[in-house]
Amino acid sequence: MGAELAKAYPAAQAVFSEVDEALGQKLSTLMWEGPEADLTLTENAQPALMAVSLAAMRVLAETKGLPLEGRVAFVAGHSLGEYSALAAAGALSLADTARLLKTRGHAMQQAVPVGEGAMAALLGADLAQAQDLAKAASEGEVCEAANDNAPGQVVISGARSAIERAVKLAPDYGARRAVLLPVSAPFHCALMQPAADAMREALAGVQINAPVVPVVANVLAAPVTDPEEIRARLVEQVTGMVRWRETMTYLANQDVTSVYEVGAGRVLTGIARRFDGFEARSVGTPDELEAAAAALQG
Repeated sequence: MGAELAKAYPAAQAVFSEVDEALGQKLSTLMWEGPEADLTLTENAQPALMAVSLAAMRVLAETKGLPLEGRVAFVAGHSLGEYSALAAAGALSLADTARLLKTRGHAMQQAVPVGEGAMAALLGADLAQAQDLAKAASEGEVCEAANDNAPGQVVISGARSAIERAVKLAPDYGARRAVLLPVSAPFHCALMQPAADAMREALAGVQINAPVVPVVANVLAAPVTDPEEIRARLVEQVTGMVRWRETMTYLANQDVTSVYEVGAGRVLTGIARRFDGFEARSVGTPDELEAAAAALQG
């Protein structure tokens, strides 16, 4: 993850080195050599994913002469990706972003004992159906819509027993299929309140600048530019629903037609293609980066 970028571009290698220094650990070695079990721990995975995104952004800005300002209308990131978006837009320093995500990952993992929480994807159900299902399955336990990703793709999160009940009830609430997700904790629900408290404390001591382009916040599906509002929304985001479907709709309504998923993976590219009117590109490898740079320069 990110190894090809580091090998191809000194600017990318510099990002991984800066993240290693900020964290006081050789995260880049873990990313490129494993063990995978350690990398997938959320306290490592979150800063690692951010590092790949910022490495690609650094290459675009410094090596290709394509900074965000003046070229990009908005930035957004899904869950931890919101931190990457803020760093890319200059609202957070790279070092602070790495340390915040390390804290965030650790706090999220510690918020709920392993095995007591769960998440499930509901395919074919809309948000209203998912919320009705969550209410019916809760029986006094936490069960909430956590990610509204795209039309017909909503993720619920909460106590394991409640999520398991929801999976069984899902066909009665319009879901074509319900799938338990292989996650280590029930993210983006009320059970994450201890992690939200930890992030409130961590964010209080961090400098946040006005971003050079507006950042569409997960919990609002609308842009934020004020540093103190950014700080507050990042705390809310830990327990709040990721409003990604609404985010993509907002961008479409602002006449955005080209979207770039910068970093590891292609999940958001696939989601973007489910909406009418977007040309979506992944930018995570040297070949993809060169193609994106050519498109942006054109």
